[in-house]
Amino acid sequence: MTIHDLTAFPAGFRWGAATAAYQIEGGAGEGGRGASIWDTFSHTPGLVLNGDNGDIAVDHYHRWPADLDLMVELGIKHYRLSLSWPRLQPTGAGELNPEGVAFYRDLLDGMRARGIEPLVTLYHWDLPQALEDEGGWANRDTAYRFAEYASRVIAELGLLATDWITINEPWCISFLGYGYGVHAPGKRNTRLAVAAAHHVNLAHGLALAAIRLINPALRVSNSNLVTDIVPATDSDDDAAAVLRLDAMNNRIFLDPVYHGSYSAAVHELFDEYGLAELIHDGDLELIGAPVDFMGLNHYQRVVVSASEDGGYLKLTETPAEPATTSFGWSVEPDSLRSVLRRISSEFTTLPIYVTENGASYDDYADPNGSVNDWPRVEYFSGYLAAAAEAIREGVNLQGYYAWSFLDNFEWAEGYSKRFGLVYVDYPTQKRIPKQSALWYRQLIADHEDATASAVAAIQQKMREPLREQ
Repeated sequence: MTIHDLTAFPAGFRWGAATAAYQIEGGAGEGGRGASIWDTFSHTPGLVLNGDNGDIAVDHYHRWPADLDLMVELGIKHYRLSLSWPRLQPTGAGELNPEGVAFYRDLLDGMRARGIEPLVTLYHWDLPQALEDEGGWANRDTAYRFAEYASRVIAELGLLATDWITINEPWCISFLGYGYGVHAPGKRNTRLAVAAAHHVNLAHGLALAAIRLINPALRVSNSNLVTDIVPATDSDDDAAAVLRLDAMNNRIFLDPVYHGSYSAAVHELFDEYGLAELIHDGDLELIGAPVDFMGLNHYQRVVVSASEDGGYLKLTETPAEPATTSFGWSVEPDSLRSVLRRISSEFTTLPIYVTENGASYDDYADPNGSVNDWPRVEYFSGYLAAAAEAIREGVNLQGYYAWSFLDNFEWAEGYSKRFGLVYVDYPTQKRIPKQSALWYRQLIADHEDATASAVAAIQQKMREPLREQ
């Protein structure tokens, strides 16, 4: 599938790339950084593939100037990055670490100097271990600690970026981390997962209020992972199973932010695990306070069947066919169009930014030193064509941040999954732009040319009646 009409994407559309601090920075023991739950998790034998960890990652902590220069070379003018909470506030409380503040000040200044517009995420999963020792996200107090952290960061760095994301992918934080145990901190308890879900939502609301108080001119939202869920058959049982999975994956996070409440489906599923008791007076007003845009992460469509053997959700889910990424995730471009249309019709008409979308493949450098990742080029082309169709249908999509800029530490999968536009040879840390990066650079240039031509044509038409007079 090819993008035939780039003018579907409006002038000023944000073509960007994204990363996360723990996945790229390294420098784990430097600059006064404290321990995070991912340091603990990845150093626990058997939890991360091959015993990999993020101690060095791709060494962005030392190589960031060259990485930003490479971004400029590839025509990427919008960059979504995250700040490391334990680098800035090592124990999750108290004054910020001056060395951490200096690092991010230099990084953000370096972006501005190169004409790269930042979209800054305050939290991308690296909770200070000291807070986990006190209960982590299952402890309500962590939400207040996050709001304190956010307020201190904005006071120090808020003038260096206009656009901020409070929290990335609450579902992964709560259910992968506290329910299924496959992400840090590795807990396996549904009641803890539900508590974490509400407290992460609350943390967003508290941080939003703090940021508004300090600098109301900043644009703020969060980023939610939204999965496209379809039934395996047209049976009533499978349709009901879709609603249950949707309540857990999507609605428990989207409803309170955009509707100011948890839906009946969410309460029906999770009240037996304590959800109703977790909600204090004023929580939903904080969580549902107006945001400025919608951050959407999307990766796949899943097919759901009702099953009595399928855990407390009583269902099984499989990736839609074809499942061709190295993760086994579906490649179904229309799933992005589907979730964009859904967000636009059910939740918000605010500007939407796709803050993550991408695919992992088994990339390698050939004997000539090239990385020919044509499946990723086809992936991006298809998903962006679907995004263009959603825009034509009225979706207010204003930006797309490819995941990810660099190959990196892929959480529990270690270094086995490569999502990057840029190949990283981990032993040498050499960066090699893949064919997808070169394709993306050309796409960005073509869009700039197409929109400039469209603007010129409009201006020409506006002048024509004046000449006739």
